Amino acid sequence: MFDARNISLRYGKHLAVDDVSISVGEGECVVILGANGAGKSSLLRGISRMAPIDPAGRITLRGADLGAVPAHRIVEEGIALVPEGRGVFTEMTVEDNLWLGSNPKRARADNETRRGEILALFPRLAERRKQRVGTMSGGEQQMVAIARALMSNPDLLFLDEPSLGLAPIVVKELFATLTRIKESGVSMLLVEQNVTSSLALADRGYVLEAGRITSEGTARELSSSSVVMEAFLGH
Repeated sequence: MFDARNISLRYGKHLAVDDVSISVGEGECVVILGANGAGKSSLLRGISRMAPIDPAGRITLRGADLGAVPAHRIVEEGIALVPEGRGVFTEMTVEDNLWLGSNPKRARADNETRRGEILALFPRLAERRKQRVGTMSGGEQQMVAIARALMSNPDLLFLDEPSLGLAPIVVKELFATLTRIKESGVSMLLVEQNVTSSLALADRGYVLEAGRITSEGTARELSSSSVVMEAFLGH
């Protein structure tokens, strides 16, 4: 479904992502694991067209070349990004954030139905849809960010460190919701440091170190990999 080949990204002279290739299948959840500074978020920014990649890189969605598509048009192609830090509009209500998510042309048909389905996924947001987002907890704001992305009717959801800074009980609730989203048929590419929860959700994964892929495999393979165990689980 989604294919990114030979992706390199630089910040000045610093090579943050070095010739990385990844793919996501239809209905699949793929996780990119790595420590702080490994290049995970930079990779996600590059393949979502939020940062320029080297010319040799190629990005396709269902065979269509996205290399020349500007960042603000990526959502119309069917890709929604939940950025690190959430990126919600804190002065606006939950409801207004969701309506902004439905602005793309691909999302305008049946947006009332979609809104009802999304609020069913996030009952807490349904209860607080008139509340200003800036008055909500970090976990609730992350729910708003994910719900807003889903309002764009994406085929593929990019999530950058969704569990960052959240309490363990909130992380558990978050991953339960991501499981339901996956079961609905939305493909996901997840950047995370929470290895255990991510591999429980994912079908496949990649391990990124110093901007390069050092391991890849099914979630089961990575869960039992000595490299992953030593690097991330402390075993």
